Amino acid sequence: MDRIDLFRVFVRVVELASFTRAADALVLPRSSVSAAVRELESRVGARLLHRTTRKVVPTPDGTAFYKRCLRLLADVEETEALFRQSARRPVGKLKVDVPGRLGRLIIVPALPDFFARYPDIELDLGVTDRAVNLVEQSVDGVLRVGVLSQSGLIARSVGVLPLINVAAPSYLGRHGIPETPDDLDTHLAVRYASPSTGRIEDWEWIDNGHVRTRVVAGRITVNSAEAYIACALAGLGMIQIPAYDVKPHLAAGELVEILPHHRAQPFPMTFLYPSRQHRSRRVQVFADWLENLLRERVLHLDPTQALSV
Repeated sequence: MDRIDLFRVFVRVVELASFTRAADALVLPRSSVSAAVRELESRVGARLLHRTTRKVVPTPDGTAFYKRCLRLLADVEETEALFRQSARRPVGKLKVDVPGRLGRLIIVPALPDFFARYPDIELDLGVTDRAVNLVEQSVDGVLRVGVLSQSGLIARSVGVLPLINVAAPSYLGRHGIPETPDDLDTHLAVRYASPSTGRIEDWEWIDNGHVRTRVVAGRITVNSAEAYIACALAGLGMIQIPAYDVKPHLAAGELVEILPHHRAQPFPMTFLYPSRQHRSRRVQVFADWLENLLRERVLHLDPTQALSV
């Protein structure tokens, strides 16, 4: 076997945790699979697998090598595709991660369109709000919302996420409608604590191009968007939320926009990927599709339209 074939055999053994199952999947004799792994271990000079009577698991070196193999095989697959008749269409596996609510409400419902355009791409989609290490977890790209720290990754801006201020009619009936930020002193907000840092966000608005903040009283603190919106619907206080997140509630009259001329600064949205994926067609077409989707479904959302539905 050449080196690429050795890598493919090793990856399949790790994924199936068995020499026998890997041999069946690859339509090879079990002896050939065992020999391939031994040759690979000899080539790299390290033990890559722990073998037991029940299953096969990678050693620490094997885990690191497995992740490298995945990236290398993906690059080989795409390089080979350049010379196929179907080279005009990107092919292969793509592993990306997106924020929870954006993923569930906007991205996943639009995926039939993506697959119709790119039927040869297989997508492994992570929908989570936790931090993802692209290199360690062999992720091709990740959509992140908010200000980024330095990461050494290539960053592509895909727009901004507009925020609006909303409250339930039941809350406004009890406390009145705030007309200016000075009125916030007599109101209640649902406080949002960052799930990663625990930091409670202050109420924010833009005043003549400058970001202003104020601490607003509140009786409840939450650390998830679902709970944040649920508290607003229950009349527990005002919230600042991405406009797309509450569009159905605005349309139904369950929430009302307040202080429309004193909105918070929009969140930047960025698609990040490792430098090795800079020229990957799979990553490029997904990033292009994602940017167009967000511009259509999120960036151009006019909350006042939702109010009149």
